[in-house]
Amino acid sequence: MIARKLLLAASLSTVLAGAAQAQVSVKLGVLNDMSGLYADISGPGSVVAAKMAVEDFKAADKGIKAEIVSADHQNKPDNGSSIARKWYDQEGVDLILDVPTSSVSLAVAEVTREKNKVLMVSAGGTSDLTGSKCTPNNVHWTFDTWALANGTGSAMTKRGGDTWFFLTADYAFGAALERDTTEAVQKAGGKVLGSVKHPLSASDFSSFLLQAQGSKAKVIALANAGGDTTNAIKQASEFGITQGGQALAGLLVFSSDIKALGLKAAQGLVLTEGFYWDLNDQTRAFSKRFAAQFGGRMPTSSQAGVYSSVLHYLKAVDALKSKDTEKVMAKMKEMPIDDPLFGKGVLRADGRATHPMYLFEVKKPAESTGEWDLYKTLATIPAEEAFRPLNEGGCPLVSKS
Repeated sequence: MIARKLLLAASLSTVLAGAAQAQVSVKLGVLNDMSGLYADISGPGSVVAAKMAVEDFKAADKGIKAEIVSADHQNKPDNGSSIARKWYDQEGVDLILDVPTSSVSLAVAEVTREKNKVLMVSAGGTSDLTGSKCTPNNVHWTFDTWALANGTGSAMTKRGGDTWFFLTADYAFGAALERDTTEAVQKAGGKVLGSVKHPLSASDFSSFLLQAQGSKAKVIALANAGGDTTNAIKQASEFGITQGGQALAGLLVFSSDIKALGLKAAQGLVLTEGFYWDLNDQTRAFSKRFAAQFGGRMPTSSQAGVYSSVLHYLKAVDALKSKDTEKVMAKMKEMPIDDPLFGKGVLRADGRATHPMYLFEVKKPAESTGEWDLYKTLATIPAEEAFRPLNEGGCPLVSKS
């Protein structure tokens, strides 16, 4: 009898140990521009950020086996869709991350809905991802065109920049950013005098800048990103546009852009971001660890967004002990966001992650105390005001609820 009890106890112990060691395996795909226009914004740095999130969460200790893969979509929607489909169908990817270039984000969102997986966008900007193009599978984490427009557009108009001219990248993100900023400017009492579209990765902005200069608008708005933004700012300086009294508004600017430009060229530029490495003790601690793994470069807001979105996803998987898409999406929306890099917020029904946004001004060279000391904070926009109201986006998920 004693022997039987001992055998039963040993068997039970083995079963319990096996249960404790049972793992949920998740595969995370970082999909972005690894070598082109937006590589500094996201690129290999986003892979570093995703790996740091898995390590910091101690996923393996919690019974989660997390594997990270990456690919370069080259800013082409067809490439993004093909990679997403292959990842989901053949390689067992559960979650796609980052996805700069709004046209690619929207294309990948459709494949993700079809395959019933999860998409967490950090670097794609169009607010349509949580508006007319929202799906049950989308999460939009770091910023969007509405938040950028209302941060920078409203602030500059109220500071006296009440006439605007747009230099707009000719793709989905540029169009959405011009649309959302126009609404913000007009709401604040300003007027748009005109706009001109330029191709992606333009090398010569002279004709576009001459049109903007000729408009006599007080603010020339750059509805573009990455190398297009930095090239436009450099050439505007060469044309003497800012010296002539017209202000430049960078509607999507990253710290990597300012670092590439230098403070002399970028000083005085007003911009909106959701993250800056030097905001507080937690952002500084993370950023210094990131820089140690990434050639001394501080993280951009998109790279920080990849880190934070991975953490939130892993928290949901851990709570459920499952990677079931519908359950994970529901749990992520149920759990409050309390993030070391982005602060407190919620994940709304439309997939929008809310958190504070910040209005920054680029420092003058004399104001900077170090290589990455780039911004001064003009205002903090609370989470509940930073993003488009839930009932105004036209997301079908919201109307159904």
